[in-house]
Parts: sequence; C-alpha cells; structure tokens
Amino acid sequence: MPFEIDPDIAKASTPPTAFYRDPAMFDRTREALFARSWQFVGDCDMVKVPGQVHPVTYLEGMLEEPLLLTRDREDQIHCLSNVCTHRGNIVCEGPGVENSLRCRYHGRRFGLDGKFQFMPEFDGVEGFPCEADHLRPAAFDVLGKWIFSSLDPKSPFDEVFEPICEKVGFLPFDEFFAHPARTRDYMVKGHWALYCDNYLEGFHIPYIHADLNATLSYEDYRYELWDHGVLQVGVAKGDDTIFDLPVNHPDHGQRISAYYYWVFPNLMLNFYPWGLSINVVKPIRPDLTRVSFLGYVWREDIMWEGAGGALDRVEREDEAVVELVQKGIQSRFYDRGRYSPKREVGTHHFHRLLARHLAES
Repeated sequence: MPFEIDPDIAKASTPPTAFYRDPAMFDRTREALFARSWQFVGDCDMVKVPGQVHPVTYLEGMLEEPLLLTRDREDQIHCLSNVCTHRGNIVCEGPGVENSLRCRYHGRRFGLDGKFQFMPEFDGVEGFPCEADHLRPAAFDVLGKWIFSSLDPKSPFDEVFEPICEKVGFLPFDEFFAHPARTRDYMVKGHWALYCDNYLEGFHIPYIHADLNATLSYEDYRYELWDHGVLQVGVAKGDDTIFDLPVNHPDHGQRISAYYYWVFPNLMLNFYPWGLSINVVKPIRPDLTRVSFLGYVWREDIMWEGAGGALDRVEREDEAVVELVQKGIQSRFYDRGRYSPKREVGTHHFHRLLARHLAES
C-alpha cells in the first residue's frame, strides 16, 4: 500500500489511515525501516572494563535480535551476534566478566572479539573451522557514551548523528550517568507512528500540556530539519533552568531549555540542562507500542525543573491523546488530513521519510 506525501507542505496530505491500520504494512516496516536504522542498544558503562560482557536486544518487541556487547582484553568494544554458530543457542545469558565466551549447550568457545576458539567432539569435520564459525559482528558506533547498532545500515552513522553534536557536543557526556528515577517503560495503545506524529510537533502543547506551555515560549518554538531527523528547540519563557551555552554556540544568548532530537524512525534524544532522556519507541502491534524512557543525569540538583522536569506527566498526557487518535483512525469517515505549514513541519518531514523509505524497500 504505497503512498505519497507532497514535498510542498501547503499542498500535502497526511498518510492514509490504511498505513496505520494494515498489519501487512506494519510487518513490512520491520525490514524496510527498523532493521536498516540505528537503534540504541546500551552505553559504555555496561562494558566499562576489559572482560565485561553484556547481552542486549535489538528493538525488543519488533525485531528481537540477540546481540552482545563485549570489551576485550585489548580494551576494544565489540557488538556481536549472541547466537552460537553451532546450533543457534544463546551464547551469553547474563552480564559478567569473562576471559572468553562459552556456549553451555555443547561447549563451543569464542574470544571476546567473537572469533571461534574451540569446539569439542568435532574431529574429522571437513573445512572446519571457517569464517561462518565466528560470531557475526553487528554494525555499531558510539555517540558520547551511548552505543547504537544497526542490522543493515542504510546510512553511515556519522551522517545520521553528526548534526546532533553541532548543538549539544559541548556537554560533558562522560559525566552523564543512568538514573533509575528517570527510567521507565510506558505502554501506549496506539500505532508507533502516531506516537512519533505527536512528538514531532509543538502545535498541541498549548492544548494538551498546560504546565509545559507555562514553561516554554510557544511563539519561539522552532524546528530544524536534516536528512535523517528533526530538531525541535524549546525556548524558555524565563531564565530559570536553561542551558549555559558557550559563546561560540549557534544559539548563544537564547534562553534554550530543551533540544528535542528525533532520529528516523523511532528514536528521541531529549537534552535538558540536567541531562538526557533517551526515548525508544518500540512497536509491538499496529495498535500497541512500548516507549522506553532511559534517563542519563548530569546535574541531579535541577533534574525536576524546567521543560524536562515533569516528563512522566507530559508522557501520560501524550499517551491519552495518541490513544484517542488510534480510535479515531478506525473511522470510515476519516482518511487523510492536512498540515499546518508553520507548526507541523516536523511531522510532514517524518511522513516524507516514511514514504521514501517504504518506496525504496
């Protein structure tokens, strides 16, 4: 069910409701969008010292690819398939510190770099071992201390993430630490793209988020687009809880209280003066989505203040409206809407990327 989005926002219509409702289209996005994107899989603190290993899952609920983060004895990080090349058992079942990786099913052993080392009872097997006996490496890269992986990257990591560093690269990422008070999962009874549609526009802030609207200047709220994402810049009404921007920063002198980054198709990196909230949108069904909030705090003394202070309340307000839209798109009387050229440029950009990536798959 292909669809087109006019590049002229003044002429464009939103995707047809069939995109959000069709299970076949939902299944198609697995490989067309998510397997080819960069997904958050963990941070460097998970494998902080040589010998540490930590199993992770690539986009749980949608792709469920078992991966393994390791730091070898030469102090190099690896992202590997966590599936034994003998009979497909999971190799590493929990985090720890190891000298090697050993599958407990039949004893096959690998180095922390994924290279095959030993297999009992395999005398006489021809052409063994070979390249296929190593654990497959997965593409990965690091932004600050945060690790991202892709099963089949459509675009280079630097091309996707470099624009983020232009605005927030001055922050001391190495001082950010995972904070349990800022980390939790939300279950949203709606399509994953409806959740992104809502996130990508500040149009609804005065109507849905009264407290956030009291903090942010609606008239100064702005959008910056790049090929792989959208930046929404939240400008504070006052001077409390804003970034202390360096003099050479492109926004120096402005009262910036939030940089809301969205990376296609389902990743949000929300930077506040207190730190970072990583939001990963995880599709489960066409009508059910898990959203994981992962908080990394830099300044604990102000983490409940400003635009990033009441994240739980803002999230619950967003959930309520997304779930109402999920009900609305079941209607036979609605199919496609129009965009506000001033307020919905981020959502329009998302829909154009959706249409393009699906057409190219």
